[in-house]
Amino acid sequence: MKRIQLRGTYTIKAPREKAYGVITDFENAPRYFPSVAKSARVVKRDGNDLRVEVETKAFLGSRTFKVHMEATLRPNEGFTSTNTSSQYVEREALSLEQVPEGTRVVYANDVEVKSRFFQIFGGFLIRVVALRYWEHAVIGKLKKMLEE
Repeated sequence: MKRIQLRGTYTIKAPREKAYGVITDFENAPRYFPSVAKSARVVKRDGNDLRVEVETKAFLGSRTFKVHMEATLRPNEGFTSTNTSSQYVEREALSLEQVPEGTRVVYANDVEVKSRFFQIFGGFLIRVVALRYWEHAVIGKLKKMLEE
């Protein structure tokens, strides 16, 4: 499988606890981040470990993917997850750091593309467009919701 690494660092002018509360409220992700999630349901919770069934929206289109998410919450510090669909496996980490300006969000996502078609044609799009799309759809929405 072809691996693509996405990395981004952003600053939100809001307390870390507020950012954490929104970013880890997976069942409300479709309401908070409608460009990214169509539906989300926590199917199992064991302390800070969650299993979430998600229907995500593909960037630059209306196609959706069913995703099985295994997440570990790190209270007020972020989360890590492995997200598996028919098209890809993601190893995602989102860290929140309190900084004088508010909260620094450090996002890392290692994507392993399963589909040969996407390995050939989608790799470029994922590398060039996906992080910018995520920044707009998630970070942009967080800023609108949380910044005073």
